[in-house]
Amino acid sequence: MRYRILGGTGIEVSTHCLGTMMFGSAGNPDHDDSIRIIHAALDQGINFIDTADMYSAGESEEIVGKALQGRRDDVVLSTKVHFPMGEGPNRSGNSRRWITRAVEASLKRLRTDWIDLYQIHRPDHRTDIEETLSALTDLVRQGKIRAFGSSAFPAHETVEAYHVARQRGLYRFRTEQPPYNILARGIEGDVLPTAQRLGMGVLTYSPLGWGFLTGRYRKGQVDLSQGRAARAPERFDPSIPVNAAKLEVVEELVKLADELGRTLPELAVAFVVSHPAVTSVILGPRTMEQLEGLLKGASLVLDDTVLDRIDELVPPGTDVYPPVALWSPAPLTDPALRRRPPGDRSAS
Repeated sequence: MRYRILGGTGIEVSTHCLGTMMFGSAGNPDHDDSIRIIHAALDQGINFIDTADMYSAGESEEIVGKALQGRRDDVVLSTKVHFPMGEGPNRSGNSRRWITRAVEASLKRLRTDWIDLYQIHRPDHRTDIEETLSALTDLVRQGKIRAFGSSAFPAHETVEAYHVARQRGLYRFRTEQPPYNILARGIEGDVLPTAQRLGMGVLTYSPLGWGFLTGRYRKGQVDLSQGRAARAPERFDPSIPVNAAKLEVVEELVKLADELGRTLPELAVAFVVSHPAVTSVILGPRTMEQLEGLLKGASLVLDDTVLDRIDELVPPGTDVYPPVALWSPAPLTDPALRRRPPGDRSAS
C-alpha cells in the first residue's frame, strides 16, 4: 500500500480509502461481517476510513466505531455532515447550530474523542460560508476535529471558501471529495486543478462509475429487473443514449484490461490514483469478495501508453455521463431564484 500526505496537513493516508456507505441497512446489514471487512482492509495496509452521519441514518458510523475499538490510534478517520438526520427544521445543513450538534452525535456513534477529517457533505446556500468555516475552526481549536474539508463543491465555491478563510483569519478546507472515474472526467478541467493550486488533498469517490466499471454491465447483458438497474433504470436502460455511450466505452475498456492481464475494476481504480491531484480513492465494498477484488489492483501503476489509450476513449475533462450527486446551483433548482416576483415582471 502506498501513502500520501493529506492536503498539507502532514497526515499520511493510504492511496486507497475504505468507504463505508455500504455498511448498515443501505447495504450490508450484518454488523459482524462489516467489521470483518473493515479489519481486513486495515490488515492490508489501509489506514484511512471514510463514513458519514447520513449513511444508513448513523448506522455506518456505529459499525465503524465498534470496528475501531483498540485500533483507533492507527486510523485516519473521516466523516461528514450536511444531510438531514431526522424530521423537522434545523436538523441538516451547514449552520453553526447544526454542525455543533451533529459532530457530538458522530463522536458518540464513532466511539472516539476526535475526528481526523470532518467534511461538509454538500454546499448550503442558506448559510454564509463564513458561518460554516467559523464553526469548523472552533471545532479544530477545541480538539474535536483535526482538519476539515468539503465534498462535491464546484471549483468556484472552493475558491470563495479559501478567500473567506484568509480574509477572516479562519482555518480553511484542506480537502475536497468529488466523484471521479474514467467515465466522468469533467472535474479534470476545474476542480482538480483548483485543488492543486490551493494545496488541497483530494479523495475521490465512485471509481467504478455506479457499477459500469465493474464489468457486470455489458452490451446486451443489462438486466433491468434486478439490482441497481431495477432501482434506477434511467441510469442503466441501454435505450437511453447516455447509457448506450457508457456501454460502448466499457467494451473497449474491458479489452484494454484484458491486454494488461487485469480486471476492469483494477484498471478503473488505478486510473483514478494516477492523477497527480488525487490523494486517495474511496473504495466502497459491500462484501469481503468485493474488497479483495478491488485491493488486487492496489499496486497497479498505469504507464503513459495505457493512459493515452484511455484518453482516446474518453478525452480528458469530459463526462460520458453526468456524475450523480454533484452540486447544482441554487438558481437551477429553485425557480424563485431566477424569476422576478409576479408583481415585478413588467418590461424595463
